[in-house]
Amino acid sequence: MEIQLSSLYGQDLYTDRGIYVGKIEDVSVDIREKRISGLAVKNVNPNAFTMGKGKGVIIPYRWVTAIGDIVIIKHVRQRVRDRENEGEQEVERGR
Repeated sequence: MEIQLSSLYGQDLYTDRGIYVGKIEDVSVDIREKRISGLAVKNVNPNAFTMGKGKGVIIPYRWVTAIGDIVIIKHVRQRVRDRENEGEQEVERGR
């Protein structure tokens, strides 16, 4: 699938569960591989990621499942929580 990078700027980003993530502000390109590597998203919805409202995040392009009038990514909140829980468990084990 070919797309123009400029068509991604300003598009709304949602998870595949319908949760609004934010607006695409920039695109990260891997020059060597000649492909998009990530999407810079601003004003990230705190319900989508565990971070402060208004901050930005880079979404790996491999998470993108569809591009049209909006961009859809795989739902990731549970993955973030799982990683946090694993980190807490490792800290507890180390005590």
